[in-house]
Order: sequence, then C-alpha cells, then structure tokens
Amino acid sequence: MKRLAPRALKLALKLAPEIAGTLLAVAVLLSARSALADHYHVPSGSMMPSVEIGDRVLVDKRAYGLRVPFSDAHLLGNGAPQPGDVVVLESPETGVILLKRVVAVPGQVVEVRRGRILIDGQAQPVYRTSDGLAEELGDHAHALRLDYGGGPRFGPRTVPTDRYLVIGDNRGNSHDGRMFGFVEGDAVRGRVMGIYWSDGRPTWRGL
Repeated sequence: MKRLAPRALKLALKLAPEIAGTLLAVAVLLSARSALADHYHVPSGSMMPSVEIGDRVLVDKRAYGLRVPFSDAHLLGNGAPQPGDVVVLESPETGVILLKRVVAVPGQVVEVRRGRILIDGQAQPVYRTSDGLAEELGDHAHALRLDYGGGPRFGPRTVPTDRYLVIGDNRGNSHDGRMFGFVEGDAVRGRVMGIYWSDGRPTWRGL
C-alpha cells in the first residue's frame, strides 16, 4: 500500500485540473439554467388550446430582469410583464410553478366576466376563427376556450403596484388569479418563448 500511495497522489494531481474544469463547466451550466433560460413540462390543461398537456416550453428567465443564480434577487432590471405574455410563476398558495397568461398589469382596472377580460371598462376583442375562439390582449392574439361558462367572475379591481393578474386560456378550467388574487412581480420566473416539444416530437410554436 505504501508503494501505491505516491502513484495515487501523482495520478490525483494529474487529474485535478481536468476534474476542476469539469466541475466548473457543470456549475456554469447549472447557473445558466437557473438565471438565463429553462424549460418546463406542462402538467395540466389550464392553458389549452394554446398549450396542451405534456407540452414542453422554453422559458426566457432574462425577460424581466437577470436573476442571481439559485435566488430571487435581481442583478439588473429588464422590463416587466405585459398583457398577453405567457409566463411561468410561483403559485402564491403552494409554491408550485404554474404556467399562465398575464391579462392585467399595475394601474389597470380589470374585470373578468364569463371568461371575457375587461380592461378599464373595455372588453378585450374576442372573435371566432376556423379553429375556434381567439382573444387579443395587448399585442398578442391567442386561442381561447370559454367552456363551463368561462369560469368565475373577478373584479372590477385596480391592479396594485408590482402586481399582476394571471389566468389560463382555458378559462372554464383554470385555477388562477381569479382564485388566488394578484401575484407579485418577484413570483414571475420568466416569459415563455414557445413550445419546443409536443405530441411526442420536437416542434416550435412561438407564444
């Protein structure tokens, strides 16, 4: 054993730079995933038909500010969620990560009637397409479901500073801000860029 010890030490010294380099690369990748981008597997149908159960989405975690890796602190501000943005956020009830759409931002008076959004008293456009219903929020047009009467009523209420109302596109089958209220800006983890995996195969559909 004594004769093997120097060899083991020599081998360890030889491999140390490689091991350190590997560990550094892993740390960088983990940090980048935490702070810059991430992916999310969709477990529920609350965002149907825009996002289906089992879809995987790509999340831009820089969209609303660059976070310190593995924390809630921000290094830089870089805008704020806008009406129509699809976001991932931390549930204020359970801490579980959710996928929802921003429908109202600070200062707006928001109301939801039978799944229809009213902002400052004005109903947001909803129209029929060949695939079903579509809604316009801000600069976004997206598919919409109003089954089961469109879900519970909400408001009218004024959105406080640094708070947002988020709800699902499947208005009659979504547990969202109509139940748990406005969410804080820090609870929003990033903006969903698009769907990269659906129906068991790679794809790309921007959101």
